[in-house]
Amino acid sequence: MVAVLKHGTTKEQTELLINWLKNQNVDVNVSEGHEYTVLGLVGNTRNIDVDLLASLDMVESVKVVSEPFKKCNRKFHPDDTVVTLANGTQIGGGSFCMIAGPCSVETHDQIILVAERVKAAGANVLRGGAFKPRTSPYDFQGLKAEGLELLMEAKKVTGLPLISEIMNINHLDMFEDVDIIQVGARNMQNFELLKELGRTHHPILLKRGLANTMKELLMSAEYIMSGGNENVILCERGIRTFETYTRNTLDISAVPMLHDLSHLPVIVDPSHASGIAKLVRPCALAAAACGADGLMIEVHNDPIHALCDGAQSLTPDQYDEVAATVRKVLAAVAQ
Repeated sequence: MVAVLKHGTTKEQTELLINWLKNQNVDVNVSEGHEYTVLGLVGNTRNIDVDLLASLDMVESVKVVSEPFKKCNRKFHPDDTVVTLANGTQIGGGSFCMIAGPCSVETHDQIILVAERVKAAGANVLRGGAFKPRTSPYDFQGLKAEGLELLMEAKKVTGLPLISEIMNINHLDMFEDVDIIQVGARNMQNFELLKELGRTHHPILLKRGLANTMKELLMSAEYIMSGGNENVILCERGIRTFETYTRNTLDISAVPMLHDLSHLPVIVDPSHASGIAKLVRPCALAAAACGADGLMIEVHNDPIHALCDGAQSLTPDQYDEVAATVRKVLAAVAQ
């Protein structure tokens, strides 16, 4: 249930109403917009007298929300959420964030070279996998703790914030200096992991699962937010369909749909969506044109010899061109 308060309602009036609602055994999520204050009622709202609530002088309107996701629902929070990193980088609310780097951290020279090149091309955040979930147990599983240490060195050299994927909540202490913790597609419905991440204040990038609906993605975000962590970024990275020419199928319609349903930022990963390097550029441009809040692109200095996902990785020179063209699309859309 959502109660929209009238413009001019005082802080004292709002607090009285909130206390009254909490006495009805519901949690109240407060969202203060430019003109209205929105109270989102979460929990068993059956005992709330809707007509009584709507009749109060300070209440503009009352809406019953049927969707099971509440905290990430735009009806509860009409304004876009903006996730701000420690260095001031913003994701959402009109900002466009470029995240780039190798699928997997391999060597010191590799991550430093790629970090410097993507920063020069305008990237805001450096990505790099230290823990790698692989379909085969015989494939490269990442450098783990050593990989995180190499990412920290790249951060010191370039100043770029970091994003890396967590696979086990027992590793959380190792991610203390990682600016964004990524939950990969395979862990989107690892609910125990999501609950624990909800108790942190780290920004979380939540990737859509390979065969999950948008509703299921939002319910996973709800797990994190219900724990108190509202710094959630959604990521569309392609879903599995009957098509075999691409690794996955980029659901470009998910970007505007998720923006309609939720106030959370939505970025696109065109690298995993297609699995083919030559398709990254057109998919990235489509994402920029349809209103995505950012892109996450895999960049490797030597894709042919990459230990992970070389076929979908751009070279630094290719990334330079893609980043420049994305900026042109953003400028055209803004006109």
